[in-house]
Formats: sequence, structure tokens, C-alpha cells
Amino acid sequence: MRRKIFEPEHAQFRETARDFFLKECAPHAAEWEAAGISDRAVWTKAGAIGLLGWEAPEQYGGLDLKDFRYNAILTEEMHATGSVGVGFGLQNDILSSYMVGLTTDEQKARWLPGFVSGDLIVAIAMSEPGAGSDLAGISTTARRDGDYYVLNGAKTFISSGYLSDLVLTVAKTDPAAGHRGVSLIAVETDTPGFSRGRKLDKIGQKSADTAELSYQDVRVPVTNLVGEENRGFYHLMRNLPAERLGIAIHAVASARRAIELTVEYAHNRKAFGQPIGNFQVNRHAIADMTTKLDVMQVYVDRCVEAVNEGELTGEEAAGAKFWATETQWEIVDRCLQLHGGYGYVNEYEIARIWRDARVQRLYGGTTEIMKDLIGRKLGF
Repeated sequence: MRRKIFEPEHAQFRETARDFFLKECAPHAAEWEAAGISDRAVWTKAGAIGLLGWEAPEQYGGLDLKDFRYNAILTEEMHATGSVGVGFGLQNDILSSYMVGLTTDEQKARWLPGFVSGDLIVAIAMSEPGAGSDLAGISTTARRDGDYYVLNGAKTFISSGYLSDLVLTVAKTDPAAGHRGVSLIAVETDTPGFSRGRKLDKIGQKSADTAELSYQDVRVPVTNLVGEENRGFYHLMRNLPAERLGIAIHAVASARRAIELTVEYAHNRKAFGQPIGNFQVNRHAIADMTTKLDVMQVYVDRCVEAVNEGELTGEEAAGAKFWATETQWEIVDRCLQLHGGYGYVNEYEIARIWRDARVQRLYGGTTEIMKDLIGRKLGF
């Protein structure tokens, strides 16, 4: 189905992104998967050709361009080229909103040039061992001590936790106030008392480093407060819809890649003297998945338009996130089944896509949490 959300300038960006992923990422997929982390040099290469931080003002190296269609294109081309996960989506889809929209002029001058060039990799630390989707239940604290905050606590499941130079940390500056006492504090990773724990051994997305972080009397200048003190929860709620839409875009792109590989396999793999795609059961399965993919793409494209128009609601983003990721899993699992035994062999790309897809229904808020958000809006 022909998509209608893009303009001619988007086609040029898509070519740039595809060429970059084919040259700089796809050839290193196996290497980065085995290492459990991607090469840091790929970040500066991406920054050099404008693939990072385009929302930043021009004076800091960006393009002052707020158009989520570019975010979608970058994600789509990463999947289309068979590249493994690099944290560009985290930098562009999630952290740009904080780094550009909530920072002071002094903070922009400090951080945005590196954010755009790829020299400053940023992570966001929300989840804790005892608090995942419940952001109000975090226990990491930031106690004010003169011109400093003193942070204590632990975080887990932190994407880019090992590569990051700056961690936007969710902490309680007023523990007695519940979610009204949460703030966002940027912590440079070379600050004394900050440390990285083990690199988590995940089922999938192995090249995207994920770490545990520890804060032990970490003294951070109050000038590193991002946004308003005790307003962090509301900052997070404002930016979560874009994060969840980004996950939905990944879901569509991943499912598309899985179907493309499966169609090719079904044409070439023969059983009982004919391509397996000629069997009605397989042909119907592929037809069913292709139609679901088209429906999912239209839904997500409309959400991209809505976020550009400033109209995407939290409930709409939650719906896109849960429905797209659940449909992605259905499609990817069926595609692996159609590959037969070869689908279970790691050297086949469909196996990696299947492993990588499982977490989509968990991070950014589980499917169950997304449904609950929608249900609450309906008055339940």
C-alpha cells in the first residue's frame, strides 16, 4: 500500500540513511551481537552526516527540524538493511525531547554540540530493580546539599548504559511527595560514585548494550537539573507518547523485514517438488500477514502525523505501542515458523528478528500497562 506521509526531501534522507546502514552497520551485525555492544565510532560517523540530533538548533550543529517522519525513516532503514540495533532511536526519538526541549541555554551550549556530532551519547535511567513501569515508585534519591545534588540508588535495564557519557537520571528530590517529588538530573558518567554494573545478558537485541547503574553519594551540580525540580514525573509523561510511537515504528519495520525475508524464502525453498509458497496454507499465511502489516502501517503513519501536529495523545500512543508490538510478534513468530528448522538457526536473520522482537511488548510500558492507560481514559 502506497504511503502518503512523505515529501521529496524525505526520500533523499532515506537514501542517506540506507547507504549509511548498509556500509557502516549491516556488515558488523555478527561482530556487535557477539560483543554485546556496538562500535562507538559508528556514532560519530552518523553524526557527521546528519543522522543524529536534527531537532537541535542550528547554532549547536542541528537543523532545528522537528519532524517525526525523519525518525521513522531512520528506524525503517535500520531494519530494512538487516542492521542490528544501535541506540540512534534512543538518542533521536526519546532524548531529543529532553535535551532540546527542557534544557537551559547554558546546558544546550554544554551538551548539544556533542549530542548532534555523536561524541556525547546520552541514556535515560528510569527503571529500577524494584520499580519498572511504576515511575512513582522509584527509590533513587537526590538530596540537595548547597549547590549540589547527592544521588543514591540503583537503576537497571538502561539502554546505552555502557556507551553513554551522560545519563538523564530520574530521582526523588522530595521523597515524601510521591510522584510530585521526582526530578530529572543529568549525571556525567565520569562523576565519582557513579558506576556501571554488569552488562545484562538479554534474549535479544544483544548489540544494544544494556546495563545496571549504581549511584553512591554522587555529587552533581544543581546546574545539571533538567527541567523543573519536582516536575520530572510530568516531564516524563509529556515525552512518553513519542517514545511509545518510536517503539511502534520499530514494530512495523521489523515485521516488514520479517515478511520480506519470508516471501523470499517461500519462493526459493522447495518441498515435494515445488516452492513452499505455492502451498495454500503458506500462501494464505503470507497474505494474512501482509494485510495486517498494511493496516498497522496506516495506523502508525497517522500517529506520526499526529505527533507532528502536536495532537498525539497518551492514549493514542499507548494504543499504537501495544497493538503494533503485539501484531509484530504475531507476524515475526509466524515468519519463523514458515522457515521451518532453519528459522531456529541463529545464522538466519529471521532468528535474530524473532529474538529482538520479544522485548518490544515489555519496554516503554508493557502491553498490560498500555491497555490500562486506555481503559482509564474510558472512565474505568
